[in-house]
Amino acid sequence: MTLCTLCPHECRVERPVIDGAAGTYGYCRMPWQPKAARAALHLWEEPCISGTSGGSGTVFFSGCTLQCVFCQNSEISCGGKGWPVTAEGLRQVYQNLITQGAHNINLVTPSHFLPTILESLEPKLPVPVVYNCGGYEKVETLQQLEGKVQIYLPDLKYVNEEAALHYSHAKDYFAIATKAILEMYRQTGPYQLDQETGLLKKGVIIRHMILPGQTKDSKRIIDWVADHFGPGEVLFSLMRQYVPCSKAASGQYPEIASPLSDEEYQEVEDYLFQSPVEDGFVQEASSADSQFIPLFDGTGIKGM
Repeated sequence: MTLCTLCPHECRVERPVIDGAAGTYGYCRMPWQPKAARAALHLWEEPCISGTSGGSGTVFFSGCTLQCVFCQNSEISCGGKGWPVTAEGLRQVYQNLITQGAHNINLVTPSHFLPTILESLEPKLPVPVVYNCGGYEKVETLQQLEGKVQIYLPDLKYVNEEAALHYSHAKDYFAIATKAILEMYRQTGPYQLDQETGLLKKGVIIRHMILPGQTKDSKRIIDWVADHFGPGEVLFSLMRQYVPCSKAASGQYPEIASPLSDEEYQEVEDYLFQSPVEDGFVQEASSADSQFIPLFDGTGIKGM
């Protein structure tokens, strides 16, 4: 009997091997066998991930250990949409994406499927592996990925415990996520870019998406990054792409039911530019558009 403790929720349930089998679903609402909803070249990540031609070979897994009320991928993170895939199938998915020209293999919210993920990454792939997650990760889980992941792409969503609890059901988010990010950096060390292509070879990109009404918290995020990393160590991505999705678009959370205002974004961007944080990215206003949400129709997954 295997009781699941992969994520900070530590549900300690015996998850079903596959959907419909005997067992108990935990917080992620997923069986042990991975489910994924899309595997395709993705051009809308940070420039050093997507590049200018091939794109990032992105695999969107179903389920999530946070299930944020504003999630743009709620159809798969909370709704459970997806198709089952084995370790062998995932390996074929990676190879297909590489053949199509993917600069890297980008695993989106994969932690609750860790045993199969680890198996799928052997032997080492010829391109970097990107671990794209919400930041709410156990250090012990991340340690199992050492040497298998070259690039970590975590969110750092909140400092404020009340906001973390209200919007992501994780009051301890900041304490957990910051420890996780420090472990990610321990594994990769300072980021390295390919001097010819500008593509990221290894390192950590910390993402932060500003929420409406939460500019003070965003500034505290910037302060934490500045206090813990120096120039040349990590990249910081300030995101203005918030649009109301999932429960945030239904009226249940009226304070975040509208897009981020230009004034709020400008306030945080100015704070970032005045901070010691030097390396990273900001987004154009046009990024706040639902057209950038991928179509979760089984592309690249069905039949694997």
